[in-house]
Amino acid sequence: MEIKEARFIVSNTDVKKCPKPDRPEYAFIGRSNVGKSSLINMLTDKKSLAKTSGKPGKTQLINHFLINEEWYLVDLPGYGYAKVPKTERLKWEKFLRKYILRRENLYCLFVLIDIRHSPQKADLEFMEWLGVSGIPFVIVFTKADKLKPEEQEKNLKDYQEEMLKTWETMPVFFVTSSALGNGKPEILNFIETTNRSESK
Repeated sequence: MEIKEARFIVSNTDVKKCPKPDRPEYAFIGRSNVGKSSLINMLTDKKSLAKTSGKPGKTQLINHFLINEEWYLVDLPGYGYAKVPKTERLKWEKFLRKYILRRENLYCLFVLIDIRHSPQKADLEFMEWLGVSGIPFVIVFTKADKLKPEEQEKNLKDYQEEMLKTWETMPVFFVTSSALGNGKPEILNFIETTNRSESK
């Protein structure tokens, strides 16, 4: 798939105000500072489609982008650490869960994980909740350019071992680098294939 057009549609915190659910939707989520905005910009070839920031917790709204007039890419707020009051974080969590559980055209959630770190409790618990809730998701390991190939391999192995303690099989995953463009064809092909199979 080639992304020829990507345009911003709407930002909000209310699932009822999201665009009409008449197209496939793919949402991106991860802990604060995981490189989500950079990944979205890399996938769409737009340098500033999603706002990047050195400060964790920058994305605070559900942001919809229409891709090729065919499907929605959704930039979701991060979970976990962010320098915001606890009441604010709980508010985000509430509307995020509502969006994830109620958005009928959400085909897949892309859960972003920084490949440099050992398995984090917040990520594991979030994916477990997705599994229990029956929400389809894949894992996107980010910032692969920050590690040597053998370090990548070791960290992926550690992650798989941790996941297989509670999961029967390892979920589908992609290894990416926004700086180098790694993982872009694989993710876009996955979306294209899913769109085709769901439309049959």
